[in-house]
This record gives sequence, structure tokens and C-alpha cells, in this order.
Amino acid sequence: MLGVTDLPTYLIGLVLIVLLPGPNSLYVLSVAARRGVRTGYQASAGVWCGDAVLMTLSAAGVASLLQANTLLFGIVKYAGAGYLTWLAFGMLRAAWQMWRTRRERGEAEEIAPPAVEERPFRRALVISLFNPKAILFFVAFFVQFVEPGYAYPALSFVVLGAFAQVASFLYLSALIFGGTKLAAAFARRRRLSAGATSAAGALFLGFAVKLSLATP
Repeated sequence: MLGVTDLPTYLIGLVLIVLLPGPNSLYVLSVAARRGVRTGYQASAGVWCGDAVLMTLSAAGVASLLQANTLLFGIVKYAGAGYLTWLAFGMLRAAWQMWRTRRERGEAEEIAPPAVEERPFRRALVISLFNPKAILFFVAFFVQFVEPGYAYPALSFVVLGAFAQVASFLYLSALIFGGTKLAAAFARRRRLSAGATSAAGALFLGFAVKLSLATP
């Protein structure tokens, strides 16, 4: 079909890949839990745009360039790790402020202070783009399902990418609506909110460490 081979195997692998936890899905869940459905979809749009860019770069052969050039790969890798670390410390700082406010005022149901504007679309886009392992993965995964002799390989990549975006849309939508349910509990329980924010920050630190250790 349009130069795509073994579509069922691709779809099975795609579902497994999408379900793997990562910084993109964690950020969308965190935003939806803190700020609601609309903001969650703003973050998701950043993820989808970032994924589209990575797929396009992979189809254009940029991923192969990163794989061949260790210096360029290292620059992208450490820039991404640094950005994830910055996000992690921001989350941990916000969690500490929640704990301190709760202890000082002694009000478990206190309304949270106004959130600082964080521009979820842009932040999710940057998180998605600063992921060199994703670029290498996309090129390694997509190429296996493109018929070598097909006259229009770009069309094959579009088909594969469309399936990937649909799967991502369904998964992130589930996270968003699940996150809004968590939001109600977070609003009632400041300790729960602070604990969840701390856990998210710790996970982002883990992603940063993992990315910094990645090899082309």
C-alpha cells in the first residue's frame, strides 16, 4: 500500500513504542493535571509538531548525519539533556514551594497560587525536538517498512507518519482526560500535588541522565 510493507507489524510496533513512557507524554500529563484539558492539548500540539519535524528530518537523512557525526550528535544530546535538567529543577522548585506554603499556612486545601506562564506548546515542542535518540529511532524504524523500489518514498513516509500521529493523538488524549481527573484530587490535596510534581521532576532528571549517556 503506497510503498509501505508489512503494515500490521508496523502498527503493532508503533503501539508498543507510543505506550513507552517518555518526557513528552509525562509533560502532557503533568500540564493537563495542573491546568486542564485545553492546556493539555496545547502541549500535545507541540509534541505532534515536534514529531512531524523529526519524521521529516529522518526522511531527509538528517538522522544518518547525526549518527555519522559524533560531534554534532554530542551537541544535540547535551543541549537536550540540559533542557530536561532545567525543566526538572523547575518542577522540583515548584514542589518545594508547595510544601513550604502548606507548612507555613497549615491549610491542606489551600488554593494554589497563580501559575507562571510556561507556554506549554513551545515547551513541549522543544522537549520533542531535543531528542536525538528519537531521530535515530525514526529513521531505523521507518526505513524497515518502506519498499526500496517504490517510486515515491516520500509518500510512504507520509503514510507511516500519519499512522504515528494518529496513535500519538489517541494516547495523549487519554493522558489528558486522565490528567484532568487527577487535577481535582490535586486541588483538594496540596500534599498529593507536591508529591506528584516532585516525582515528575525526578523522572525528568532521569530522562536527562539517560539522554546524556546516549550513543549514536
